[in-house]
Amino acid sequence: MNKLRCIEELVDDFKNQRPIRGGSLIITIYGDAISPRGGTVWLGSLIRLLEPLGLNQRLVRTSIFRLTKDGWLASSQVGRKSFYSLTDTGRRRFESAFRRIYAELYPEWDGKWDMIVTTQLDNELRKVVKKELEWLGFGNITPSVMAHPMADITEVSSTLQELCVLNDVIHMKSELVGSQTSIPLKELVHECWNLDQLAEGYQAFLERFRPILRALEGQSELDPEQCFQLRTLMIHHYRRILLRDPQLPEKLLPADWSGTSARVLCRNIYRLIYKRAEEHLSSTQETADGPLPEPAPRFYKRFGGL
Repeated sequence: MNKLRCIEELVDDFKNQRPIRGGSLIITIYGDAISPRGGTVWLGSLIRLLEPLGLNQRLVRTSIFRLTKDGWLASSQVGRKSFYSLTDTGRRRFESAFRRIYAELYPEWDGKWDMIVTTQLDNELRKVVKKELEWLGFGNITPSVMAHPMADITEVSSTLQELCVLNDVIHMKSELVGSQTSIPLKELVHECWNLDQLAEGYQAFLERFRPILRALEGQSELDPEQCFQLRTLMIHHYRRILLRDPQLPEKLLPADWSGTSARVLCRNIYRLIYKRAEEHLSSTQETADGPLPEPAPRFYKRFGGL
């Protein structure tokens, strides 16, 4: 099996960062790799999986404990072995957090906007609502009006309900009259969403992973463990940028938007390495019933089809 130096360097850089955020990486691994294969693993096999990425046993146990306390995971005991599974709440959170990673790049936009008016809330509550809506990609049009051109209505409603403000804010639809690519509209988008900072994040992703794609092309016997490590660290890096991406329609973005190139790069690398990465998971991970089950059919629909 060929071990690529560029992947070793990627792993070394991750191991050398301080602090290593174990919980965040475990969320990436559960969302990307374990969720589509049943959602449950033996803690001992997970520790072995994470050790080469710089997470020692103590850090993994502490991180798993916190994720369990926060309602992401639930534990079960079989003999002396502890198995950790996604809770129903955790599964919903994962699906919400990871849906955008593998979804269609730019769905067609109908020119309509979701507007949330928060004038009826007191200042402190308005700040909380604003922060949560920003996580969903909303931008501030005015201090008390937030907007998004392609909001997920289900996510918006459940967020407002969780915050107990569903009946205290005004949620309306507005329809664009005129050009979807007018200069004033693009200027407004640039002001309301920090696209420059986001573009820098995507550019850093491209600079990091383009050389790895070049090294992968033409390789016939890739190392399964390296493929798993690359897939995990790539999705981990990409997910952190996407958390800040409002997912605006293509028509509202700059012509040379680096997010498009980053998306294509991520998809191309994923398609090259996912089979070998799955082999590594199959050979290392254990459930109470034995090996991991095969990936669910939806797994193969990622990035428009693997």
